[in-house]
Amino acid sequence: MSSLKEEISKRRTFAIISHPDAGKTTLTEKLLLYGGAINLAGSVKGKRTAKHAVSDWMEIEKQRGISVTSSVLQFKYNGYCINILDTPGHEDFSEDTYRTLMAADSAVMVIDASKGVEKQTVKLFKVCVMRNIPIITFINKMDRDAKNPFDLLENIEEVLGINTYPVNWPIGSGKEFKGVFDRKTQKLLCFTANNGQKEVEKTELALDDPAFNNFVNEYQKKDLFDEIELLDGAGDEFDIDAVRSGKLTPVFFGSALTNFGVEPFLEEFLQLTTPPLPRESVGEEVDPMSDYFSAFVFKIQANMNKAHRDRIAFMRICSGKFEKNMEVFHVQGNKKMRLSQPQQIMAQEREIVDEAYAGDIIGVFDPGIFSIGDTICSPGHKVKFKGIPTFAPEHFALVRQKDTMKRKQFIKGTSQIAQEGAIQIFHEPESGMEEVIVGVVGVLQFDVLKYRLENEYNVEIIMETLPYEFIRWIVNEDIDVKSLNLASDTKIIQDLKGNNLLLFTSYWSINWALDHNEGLELREFGTD
Repeated sequence: MSSLKEEISKRRTFAIISHPDAGKTTLTEKLLLYGGAINLAGSVKGKRTAKHAVSDWMEIEKQRGISVTSSVLQFKYNGYCINILDTPGHEDFSEDTYRTLMAADSAVMVIDASKGVEKQTVKLFKVCVMRNIPIITFINKMDRDAKNPFDLLENIEEVLGINTYPVNWPIGSGKEFKGVFDRKTQKLLCFTANNGQKEVEKTELALDDPAFNNFVNEYQKKDLFDEIELLDGAGDEFDIDAVRSGKLTPVFFGSALTNFGVEPFLEEFLQLTTPPLPRESVGEEVDPMSDYFSAFVFKIQANMNKAHRDRIAFMRICSGKFEKNMEVFHVQGNKKMRLSQPQQIMAQEREIVDEAYAGDIIGVFDPGIFSIGDTICSPGHKVKFKGIPTFAPEHFALVRQKDTMKRKQFIKGTSQIAQEGAIQIFHEPESGMEEVIVGVVGVLQFDVLKYRLENEYNVEIIMETLPYEFIRWIVNEDIDVKSLNLASDTKIIQDLKGNNLLLFTSYWSINWALDHNEGLELREFGTD
């Protein structure tokens, strides 16, 4: 039992969140370099070379230089086993990020030093706050012109409503960037620009070291002392309990592209965060150190390996130990089973796992039986984790295949992509699946759908955008939808589970439906 506790104590599972282009994927790659998981970090923007970010595995991601799906990456460092959930920064894929955050115990928030907190960061941050998970902030791109560090801290506190504690403090930015002062060790970590090379040498100097004056001039030294004195006197005090309850964010300054400040950040991060935490299930809290296995599905991804046309269900292990070929119970399917081909994923690279522990993420082959939010546990343990919310789509389109002979591929492709949670599919009652209504949270998801249907399922589609902006699930099960008194711009549809829904173009139409149909109940979110 001690080895189980020992293994689980080594686990750290965190998500990296940011606005697009803040440098999140670059930071992820540099962390992997330290774990020896990769030998060369590929710049996401390096389209002219064959190098692309390891975490961006989907073809469309390599072409556009953005992340459109969450990646799961694992590496070992200094005796720890670290699971990174790299999330899409683009707001059109925020739903995938929300689900991924459900599987994380903490979050690293990457902020561009020249821009401060951006719109998408606010949305993602609110999900972290909802779950009270620790947030560690990395202010990136200090080797470029940046905002005043005090203004950046104030920006985080005002916009996100969380207190800040700078662990280190920058000296200058852009061409004047000299490095960071570590408040705990009272040493300067020096930054040396080196003609565009991807890594900078690590030089540490104490304040009384004569070489200190070679790096900073008198004005910079005086500014540093004044600013540190101000931070010590007026800034928030460090409080580890406040950090772990999501009330205080430790802040690090650095430059992921040049690898400056990344390793000190990683080392400190491991001390600031905890091993896997207990999880809420229906009726009880599940302790990660329990001797029984439990996990939930937070992501499904089809066609990660084009040659095998496979489908992988990603599971976050919440308690105990997983062993290959062990018998498990699928709660929603109400049956015992063995998880097929359990793998740990490094973007496209896979490795069959013999064992995994609470905190780890495993991918298992899914023949189509799992849904997002499903619970899997040891037989005889009635655990059911609370479901992951479905977000209401905001954009809708009518989609049909160009070639009627490809009906089978069209149905398979749209259904599989919908099961991943990337899109939601609806149809008019009593109509076939020759054409479907697709709902998405962000319009870029339509491009991804079109691209994937053509490239993964060999189906060309015709897409017609629809004017609807709001969707509501009908709560009343016994209602005759055909007899509803609705405005002319309201459409009755069904989801894949046969639930009745209404599409509206305006709030006025929603109010009309409620005013003219006594007892009608509508809900904004789907069930898991």
